[in-house]
Amino acid sequence: LLLAVVRGPRPRRRDFGLLALTSAGVVLGFPLFTSLALERVDASHAAVVVGLLPVATAACAVWLGRERPSAGFWVFAVLASATVVAYALLRGSGGVQIGDLLLLAAVAAAAVGYAAGAQLAAGLGAWRTICWALVIAMPISVPAMFIAFPRELGDVGPRSWVGFAYVILVSQFLGFFAWYRGLARGGVARVAQIQNLQMFMTMFAGALLLGEPVDAGTAGFAIGATVLVALSRRSAVRSPLLAGAAQARTPGG
Repeated sequence: LLLAVVRGPRPRRRDFGLLALTSAGVVLGFPLFTSLALERVDASHAAVVVGLLPVATAACAVWLGRERPSAGFWVFAVLASATVVAYALLRGSGGVQIGDLLLLAAVAAAAVGYAAGAQLAAGLGAWRTICWALVIAMPISVPAMFIAFPRELGDVGPRSWVGFAYVILVSQFLGFFAWYRGLARGGVARVAQIQNLQMFMTMFAGALLLGEPVDAGTAGFAIGATVLVALSRRSAVRSPLLAGAAQARTPGG
């Protein structure tokens, strides 16, 4: 509906490969794998495992966006990831749970979707990128909606409807307006590291909305990973997207 009302440039033929990756990653893969994982682990546990997403997104930025992070960036980013993996192993009684594997699949899907979407946002625009990604996913998402539709709507409580509405309007739509614009302007690898704040936000939301306790160990691992990622963000990253944004802001750009 938004694309129909606010007319503008449409994706070029060469854009549809990146659009397919974006859609598969952030419209289909990440929400599906995360939802399946959250049936098996609590939100605080998931928040720390998803802490792998910044370094995974940086790796995809190298692959898709030809970004070149410095050695210092990778050292701190990998240490942060190792901290997250250690947490998952300790909380899983020394082994990886099915929920952890689903979360890793979600991380991989989102990383590809973020990096691909950022490439599109630089030319197509941030809000049009997520809108088109949602549109091309409709041949899959619409039939899936009817298959998974609740048999009795009365069985779905008000809290579930509120959460559902938030996922639709913010997580899957409006949030990407700012996110893809930020990735396109600041460089995927560097801006993606900000996602580590998501750990604290998810833990706080889980405690506030779901009554999930946040123990000292979980908080400690989250703080450690975030400090390491903060150090990685201070390291140099060469980014074609960042160079293009800087050129666009100059008088002749």
